[in-house]
Amino acid sequence: MTIIRYNPWKELNAIQRLLEETRVPFERDFVKVPAAELTQTPNAVHLKLELPGMDAKDLDIQVTENTVSISGDRKSETKTEDKGITRTEFHYGKFQRVIPLPVKVQNTNVTAEYKDGILNLTLPKKEEEKNKVVKVNLEQPAA
Repeated sequence: MTIIRYNPWKELNAIQRLLEETRVPFERDFVKVPAAELTQTPNAVHLKLELPGMDAKDLDIQVTENTVSISGDRKSETKTEDKGITRTEFHYGKFQRVIPLPVKVQNTNVTAEYKDGILNLTLPKKEEEKNKVVKVNLEQPAA
């Protein structure tokens, strides 16, 4: 009698090939909120959001002193033809993301740039946040 070792990875690879052949979207296509990157300079907070395939008119951006709220309606359609077979996929959905800011900003002086699916917001810091200095006390441990 021959013993054959069971390999569960072989079955998972077969499932992955099946998904690739039927072009079922993977997990990255189901992201409901945009990816964000937040950085600070001495004078401003810079927020970069990834919004591929969206038009600027479909975005609603609201800024308070403490938060940035972005919402939109995503409408995406892809169409491919291969060997006489046409495949079409539609992705629709609303999203909203509220990002808390690390400092207070001047929400009346925000600048925005949207290009190639990347939204860049420059949020100037309030004057009191620019000049904020925190004194750190170093205490000697008791001997």
